[in-house]
Amino acid sequence: MKTLKALILGASLILPSALSANEPVTLDALLEHIKKGSIEDQTQHKNRLAEFRKDRAEQQQQLKTLQQEKTQLDSISKDYEQQYEKNSQQLDELNEALSLKLGSMKELFGVLQQTANESRSQLSASITQVQYPERDVFLENFSERMGKATRLPDLQDIERLWFELQQEMTESGKVVRFQAQVTDTSGETQLTDVTRVGLFNVVSSEKYLQYIAETGRLVELPRQPQSRYLNAIADLNTLINNADSTTPTTFSLDPTRGQLLSMLVNVPNLKERIEQGGIVGYVILALGFLALLVTLERLISLGLTGSSIRKQIKQPDTAGNNPLGRILASYEKNRSADPETLELKIGKALMKEVPAIQKRLTILKVIAVISPLLGLLGTVTGMIVTFQALTLFGTGDPRLMAGGISQALVTTVLGLAVAIPTMLLHSLVSSKAKVLSQILEEQAVGIIAEQAGKVQTVAEPKAKSSQTVNKPAEAMA
Repeated sequence: MKTLKALILGASLILPSALSANEPVTLDALLEHIKKGSIEDQTQHKNRLAEFRKDRAEQQQQLKTLQQEKTQLDSISKDYEQQYEKNSQQLDELNEALSLKLGSMKELFGVLQQTANESRSQLSASITQVQYPERDVFLENFSERMGKATRLPDLQDIERLWFELQQEMTESGKVVRFQAQVTDTSGETQLTDVTRVGLFNVVSSEKYLQYIAETGRLVELPRQPQSRYLNAIADLNTLINNADSTTPTTFSLDPTRGQLLSMLVNVPNLKERIEQGGIVGYVILALGFLALLVTLERLISLGLTGSSIRKQIKQPDTAGNNPLGRILASYEKNRSADPETLELKIGKALMKEVPAIQKRLTILKVIAVISPLLGLLGTVTGMIVTFQALTLFGTGDPRLMAGGISQALVTTVLGLAVAIPTMLLHSLVSSKAKVLSQILEEQAVGIIAEQAGKVQTVAEPKAKSSQTVNKPAEAMA
């Protein structure tokens, strides 16, 4: 009973759509539908089986055809292999015969290939490559053909190789102007008139250019040489423009073909050298500037003082507003005093004037002594920083240590550069101050000696008169 119910339920699920939803389903109708469905399924299975058998026969026929084609291709492949072996053997025989016939010509191929390779490496690094870029392609192709040695080189190719070498030698002695792409320091490229001086340098209207062989471009140097070298570029361009001129001109070229000029980028200028000194370097420069100001002030002051003293010497009767005049004024005030008192008064006036003449000389001496010590301090601190960098990064790069030591020694150079001129300036100012002090001392001593002479002259007549009075008294006795 359960089986029947399940069969009825399954049949109800697969009922055809012809049955209406409102039509009642009976067992007879369900059985009839099942019979019809079974007949239809058997018919479909028979049709499918017939199609499958038909396809199988066709596939067997195709397989047989493919097997026949494979057999034919295998036969053709064997024929080709045999032909390849014959051709290889024949090629070996021909190569051997060619090698025997060439004989010493192989050496010529090797020499031509070596010459082409060497010429290509040299010419690609030459500044003439900017004018003749097509020769690099020719030399590359020529070298490849000589390396294969499958055919004899053409006479035109050999002559072209000789021509390229001869052209390079000829261009080495020429000064030529042409247009080329130039990259400036901002990275912009533009077509510019340039002048090539042999194989050494390329310049634009006012700057030196550098040829980069890797990119084949002309680039402006980030840092140009001094102005006296740049001025020679203008003279050279003027000479080229005036083709009829026979006047020689001076031009500074780089015999290393740009290596020295490229090193300018890594060489620091004066401003960068000073910046390498750090705080200690700026302190040393400040002391040097102070020493210069003190020296100028002292030279001007001593010059004016010396001029006024010399005028006072010519006019001793009128006491002026200068050291010697004030000493003379002191003498006038104490003219009636005895020589000892006058000497003390003039000595006091002299002692007041000498410090004013020798003031600020100690500052110069202190700066001359301190500057080298500060330079040594900066060197020591710089060496400490250098060794710390070596501890962190090791000694793999010698330039790291060399650069650190170079920066450390900058303060020593600054210290010596300040101390040596300061010592010379101190000696100059000190000698002028000593000369003026000696003049004042000489004038003071002269005044005292003159006053002592006057006192002695007055005292002698009094002594003689006293002796004359005493003699008659003695006679009377």
